[in-house]
Amino acid sequence: MPATCAEVLKWVARIPSDGLGRSAGQGNPTCLQATLLATLQATLLATLLATQACGAAAPTVPPDTADAATTDAGPDADSAAGSDAGAPLGRAFPTGFLWGTAVAGFQVDMGCPTLPADACEDRQSDWWQWVTDPELKQDQTTFLSGQHPNVGPGMWELWPQDFDRAKNDLHNNALRLSIEWSRVFPTAAAGSAKSVAELKGVANAAAVAAYHAMFQGAKQRGLKLLVTLNHYTLPLWLHDGKDCHFKGVAPDTGCKNRGWADRERMLTAITLYAAWCAAEFGAEVDLWGTLNEPFAVIVPGYLIGTKDRTNPPGVPFEIETALSVAFTMMMAHCRMYDAVHAYDKADADGDGKAARVGIVHNLAAMKPKDPNKPGDLVAAQHADYVYNRVFLDATVHGKLDLNLDGKIEGPGEGPLDDMKGRMDFIGVNYYTQLLVSGLAAPLHEKYKFFDFLPDSALLFNDWPAGMHDVVMLAASYGKPVIITENGSGGDKSKILEGFLKPHLAELHRAIQDGAVVEGFFWWSLVDNYEWNHGMAIQMGLYGIDPTDPKKTRKPSLVGAGYAAIAKANGF
Repeated sequence: MPATCAEVLKWVARIPSDGLGRSAGQGNPTCLQATLLATLQATLLATLLATQACGAAAPTVPPDTADAATTDAGPDADSAAGSDAGAPLGRAFPTGFLWGTAVAGFQVDMGCPTLPADACEDRQSDWWQWVTDPELKQDQTTFLSGQHPNVGPGMWELWPQDFDRAKNDLHNNALRLSIEWSRVFPTAAAGSAKSVAELKGVANAAAVAAYHAMFQGAKQRGLKLLVTLNHYTLPLWLHDGKDCHFKGVAPDTGCKNRGWADRERMLTAITLYAAWCAAEFGAEVDLWGTLNEPFAVIVPGYLIGTKDRTNPPGVPFEIETALSVAFTMMMAHCRMYDAVHAYDKADADGDGKAARVGIVHNLAAMKPKDPNKPGDLVAAQHADYVYNRVFLDATVHGKLDLNLDGKIEGPGEGPLDDMKGRMDFIGVNYYTQLLVSGLAAPLHEKYKFFDFLPDSALLFNDWPAGMHDVVMLAASYGKPVIITENGSGGDKSKILEGFLKPHLAELHRAIQDGAVVEGFFWWSLVDNYEWNHGMAIQMGLYGIDPTDPKKTRKPSLVGAGYAAIAKANGF
């Protein structure tokens, strides 16, 4: 076996055998499979989860004396500032800077204390099926916690109190949340609609009214909304993750509702959905995110699932499908961008712009493992291109690199007029750095830039300086930047000084270096249902005990510190 293959397979061998998503009869991955999977899985893990999130100690938080039906006293921003309260700011952020938190519907909606379960729970999404279906829960390749989504924080009911906390206690002026496609269009009738008017006729009226109330409530509190149209989940009528998991995603396998693997159906459906959302909620929302972290769907969904992340349909080694899905998601963003601009004609905040539309992209700070090795320097450049830039090149410049070789010269690669310029801002999710080494040669001639390997021992590596790096990368595309996620699942009594402030310092440095940055959203407002982990990872500024039927919010020290920073617009 060539040295490069041995090196790659050694890396993959560090992942538990069942973590490769193989059934008993599937055998071992080929060298090419192992290389692609190791590379993409490592970059996903490095950016998807905060450092130490999986093994975080239970947060130390002050007791909360209020129940879930009232707004607790919350963190004290002035006391959190300590002896620095009232002192001149060393790092002041721009006037009008957005300070907020980010949540996603599936992760925070369910678990309502008093609403009936059938009114609170969104039971028609692929993720609901993924975490509740008995067969999927027993499948060792899905790595599911077994927790029901009803252990979540119940924000579908408790949002008024949570919005009050965000505004009054955290001194936030913005909030990022998502619309759940399967809530507003739970039945297959939506798949037959040919126009926004037809789609409106089959919408779930109760869900639509609930979103209007939520969005209006945010506006009344002075919270500027950034609404994500698709945060991973898909309606079951469009994606039957269980069926595809067991049957496969190829057109001839019998899996009918293939989600992202069915390009034309998916593009048609998600474009019409985006248009309807813009028309329906445009008077309340001006800032839109199309897709959240595309690679977090692609890698665990179609390449490799591990205990750190699985995603429906959870089919291993579907390399060509995974790449096809990646390009479909690039196209989807562009069509959603056009749809929102065509149908959102209302200026919700009076700034003269009815809509601004961007992507939410998880960027990794790529560095050579040994900066003195030319091969590692090239590897870091290639990793940065494949993971960070290919999506942005397609949606900003219209350059679709179908061979992932760094060249735009083949048929259909562009620049493409129907993809170019589809970006008003770039949302950046940043958590950590990734160190990469160069391989002796690429393992497949079709993918020239797959000649790098991440350091598997340093997948979760705190690197505040990387915040500066990824912001400057995004800013190089000539668009404003919004930090749409940054956070940690570590000890909440230590995160303020050990994680938040160092990252904000590097964000401030990027602004000083010329990047136009409009806001920062901490992940997350409350502890939430972290996908296949259930409630095991605690990243909220407010803690939640999943066994507490009232879902009482518990303030944290990091929340108090963030409140002080937001109140002062700096630190």
